[in-house]
Amino acid sequence: MRLFSLKRKQSYQVDMCHGPLLWQIIRFTIPLIISGVLQMLFHSADLIVIGQLTSEKALAAVGATGSLTMLLINIFIGLSIGTNVLVARYLGKNSRKDTSRTVHTAIMTSLFGGAFLAAAGITLAKPMLKLMGTPEDILDMSALYMWVYFGGMPAVMLYNFGSAVLRAMGDTTRPFYFLLFSGIINVLLNLFFVIVFHWDVAGVAAATVISQAIAGVLVLRVLYKMRGPCRFKWQNLRFKWKNMRELLWIGVPAGFQASCFSLSNILIQSALNTFGSAAIAGLTAGGTLEMLSYVAQGAIGQTVVSFVGQNHGAKNFDRMKKSIIICVGFAACCALVVETTLLTFSRPLLSVFNTNPEVIAFGVRRLWCTLPLLFICSSMDVMTGALRGMGHSVAPTGITLTCICALRVVWLYTVFAWYPTLEVVLLSYPVTWVLNAAGVGILLVVTFRKEKRKCLAEAAAAQA
Repeated sequence: MRLFSLKRKQSYQVDMCHGPLLWQIIRFTIPLIISGVLQMLFHSADLIVIGQLTSEKALAAVGATGSLTMLLINIFIGLSIGTNVLVARYLGKNSRKDTSRTVHTAIMTSLFGGAFLAAAGITLAKPMLKLMGTPEDILDMSALYMWVYFGGMPAVMLYNFGSAVLRAMGDTTRPFYFLLFSGIINVLLNLFFVIVFHWDVAGVAAATVISQAIAGVLVLRVLYKMRGPCRFKWQNLRFKWKNMRELLWIGVPAGFQASCFSLSNILIQSALNTFGSAAIAGLTAGGTLEMLSYVAQGAIGQTVVSFVGQNHGAKNFDRMKKSIIICVGFAACCALVVETTLLTFSRPLLSVFNTNPEVIAFGVRRLWCTLPLLFICSSMDVMTGALRGMGHSVAPTGITLTCICALRVVWLYTVFAWYPTLEVVLLSYPVTWVLNAAGVGILLVVTFRKEKRKCLAEAAAAQA
């Protein structure tokens, strides 16, 4: 019975350092993609319930919070990426002590970070929304949504960090099961809170918080019951500063990059807010559909971080190179399929969120501006993930800050100031993707060659 249990636990994990690489990548990635699609669908369920059962203003109120929410949480999401990289690397090196210390340091970071974000989000929500120029007719609803949502931030962080540990082990299946279960709970609670209690934005926020808490507890339970260096033990729950420094070195640049990314998006959202509530509602619906492609590229980006991280720890550079090539091609193909489908069926899909023709028209305009070059964005994210898997997080952050964040700000204060149209704002996305992809691609080639030469030199020195 014990042997069967051990085999069942091992069956959840993918061996990233051995075996047929394409099949291993597909097996690892598919649960991540499905999980991402489920997350998007559950988020869409929030918007559909709001848009169909309440009002387009409530839909706009939820949509207006997205960029600000991501600005506040992205630093800690970056630290969860650092957790993935470090746990994968130590598993590749077979360093049990450092693996265990990193896991417990990460869980502590998630709990303290979640508490900090809860306080910051509740305190800053309304002032920041005002600063963004959120229309007065939706300001109070947007603030209420953020207050409830950030109240559950410790649970959100626990799920993200715990899932990062499982991904580093090669386990993407159980986080998928937990997400599926919690997502169903989320949809049911959405309907219950909105239809029965008439809570509108507060109802969908509360449903999200409760479902995330369930997912976080389930992930922690898996870590508590497993065997091996990734096992969670309450008595070991403390910060180890050596591992924390490494976590910060990789995670802070990644989180800072994402936060600056969100900051530039806040400025873009502020520009979009000038077009009114119907525009915000339509652009929110269009952006939600656009997330389908982001889901695939995000999943493949997580895959390449784990595969490159473990094989970098094992000094297997040929397998690293093949992993990167496969993941870049996979991401581009997924993006092309998604964007073709969305452009073909844009109007019927947008009408699911809201049937107002003006809202639908704004959503269509967004999709036609951003989707045609979305495959470049997908490849860009995977290449950035590969660099992080090798432990290089500062340089790609610098490129992204320059080519995306800074350039978008310049774009708003120059090109948009000269031609203040919706299409001009939205074109800032594909223009900056192209420039960033070129910069990150060059950096990846140079860094990979440098790492390989360093490894060969160390091997030669050891033999001498």
